[in-house]
Amino acid sequence: MTVARIGGRYDRHVVTLTGAVREYLQYLVVERGLAANTVESYERDLRRYAEHLAKRGRAQLGDVGTADVAAFAAALRTGDADHPPLAVSSAGRAVVAVRGLHAFALAQGLCADDPACAVTPPVPPKRLPKAISVPDVERLLDAAGSTSSGEPRELRDRALLEFLYGTGARISEATGLNVADLDLTADPSVLLSGKGGKQRFVPVGSYAVRALQAYLVRGRPALAAGRRPTNAVFLNARGGRLTRQGAWGVLGEAADRSGISGASPHTLRHSFATHLLDGGADIRVVQELLGHASVTTTQVYTLVTVDKLREVYAAAHPRALASETSGKR
Repeated sequence: MTVARIGGRYDRHVVTLTGAVREYLQYLVVERGLAANTVESYERDLRRYAEHLAKRGRAQLGDVGTADVAAFAAALRTGDADHPPLAVSSAGRAVVAVRGLHAFALAQGLCADDPACAVTPPVPPKRLPKAISVPDVERLLDAAGSTSSGEPRELRDRALLEFLYGTGARISEATGLNVADLDLTADPSVLLSGKGGKQRFVPVGSYAVRALQAYLVRGRPALAAGRRPTNAVFLNARGGRLTRQGAWGVLGEAADRSGISGASPHTLRHSFATHLLDGGADIRVVQELLGHASVTTTQVYTLVTVDKLREVYAAAHPRALASETSGKR
């Protein structure tokens, strides 16, 4: 790299961009110990960055400004004559590589400032949570089993899915549940231990209560018979605590039998929240029930209900429908 020292510091006007990239990649290998594939991806992104800057007449590191970095970030998404547009994830990786390069150069004294610090990677669009309709939930629950069944695993499966939908619990919260956490008396509730060890009380609806009672009376004792005692509510076939993978399997089998594709334990949690909001529940109440630290996390469910409102409006309002006679008098 062409570098000159002036008074013990680098002259930023004679540090070439390609030289800085070369030193940065070496740093990633030697100091950071990044995997070869990761370094290759960074090298590819930074090569494209150098080509972009060359077209703007920027060959020296000190010539690069924030506008140059921002223009590169925009070009990643729009593409150009030599490159197709990149997906958000790929564009984000390239911007991270550029930010890393300039942060490294500043830390090494190769430049006087960091023109990339104000340019943030593109944010992927929020994926709306997938909720299924109330009739589909009922089909799914029925496919899991009946509360009048004499089969212990069937009683367990129905209780598990009724519990997930009736409380909005995370799958880890359900599999981590102990018998002492359940209160199925006059005012049924459950103590859930969520992320970060935070605990919350959640009411348990009548359908889930009946399924849990049937399981605890007739199903769980049969699964636990002759096994080492455990406090877990949901047991596997060997009498131990049901794992997250086991719970996924329970729902997957019910989904297959009911013909509902793409269902997951989190689908029931999403449906719990969406159906509450559709029914008029206050978003702050739903936030507490879900155990979200911020209401911002819960607000994504309002987008789902807005989509439903749009569908209903488009289908029902006379001035929202496209008419074959539109424009005719």
